[in-house]
Amino acid sequence: MKNKRLNFVDRYLTLWIFLAMGLGVGIGNLFDGIDQWINQFSVGTTNIPLAIGLIIMMIPPLVKVDFKKIPIVFKNKKLLFSSLLITWVVGPFLMFVLATTFLNNDPEYLTGLIIIGLAPCIAMVIVWNELAGGNRELAAGLVGVNSLLQVFFFSAYAYFYLEIMLPLFGFDSIQIDLGFWEVAKTVGIYLGLPFGVAVILRYWVTSTKGEAYLNTKVIPRISPYTLYALLFTIVVMFSLKGQLIAALPLDVMKVALPLVIFFLIMFFFMFLVAKLLGSSYSETATVAFTAAGNNFELAIAVSIGVFGLNSGQAFAGVIGPLVEVPALILLVKASLYLKNYFQK
Repeated sequence: MKNKRLNFVDRYLTLWIFLAMGLGVGIGNLFDGIDQWINQFSVGTTNIPLAIGLIIMMIPPLVKVDFKKIPIVFKNKKLLFSSLLITWVVGPFLMFVLATTFLNNDPEYLTGLIIIGLAPCIAMVIVWNELAGGNRELAAGLVGVNSLLQVFFFSAYAYFYLEIMLPLFGFDSIQIDLGFWEVAKTVGIYLGLPFGVAVILRYWVTSTKGEAYLNTKVIPRISPYTLYALLFTIVVMFSLKGQLIAALPLDVMKVALPLVIFFLIMFFFMFLVAKLLGSSYSETATVAFTAAGNNFELAIAVSIGVFGLNSGQAFAGVIGPLVEVPALILLVKASLYLKNYFQK
């Protein structure tokens, strides 16, 4: 009976996600002040309920990772180089072009979108990769590499695109004073904590009960919590911004359109490149979702810290994950459909 229920949840995951989005928007509009009530559980720019949801969501997929295999999957140098090139060179420039094209009359939204494009996803990509049947070890390895690159180069990227590139395209330059530890703190919360818990849990179970017990008992028991935490996170996110979505639908669409275009181009371009390189489906799906997603947690923290909670930059940041969730879950469906072409 238990397996049937879990299969039912998996089978209609897209429906549950859209229902969770609708529930969140409904709660946000029916209960006046719900956003303020949720936001009281915050430390700085970190919302505790959202952070808990994201951390719990990531732990089961990371427990499944055989960390000893990560160096092996990195032996495909062409795929690794292509992933990093597209993620760190093509991605930020594409978002810059989309922002300056679609939001040239809205400088605050434009800036917020550029900030979003400066760092690849390090949290939700683990979940999308798991749902699409990607390579867990490759995903964990890429997330680790991208996290380190964010810590060391995010500030330099912000300087390059906001102070050098914007004037070249006819916009005013924008200065951001962003310290190394500010980026490291965000990366540590949303990646370091779940990684640490997963490594400790995997090591403890395998050393005391054996790997077979981990795979047959522990992992099946904790796996559903990824989906439960995902649905919880979606409800909280959309509850926080339910009134905003209803009050400023045109502004939401302004920010959403270039984001959706970004997700589609990055996903299918990386998917095509990986396929042409002869990669397996699991590897191709992993690098495609790594390229398509963005670190919205970092973008929101930077936008709020630099421009303020009620700024247009912060608005663009919070709209980002609201757009990413439905877009990426549909790309999960697309990825599973394209899997057929790897079996012929």
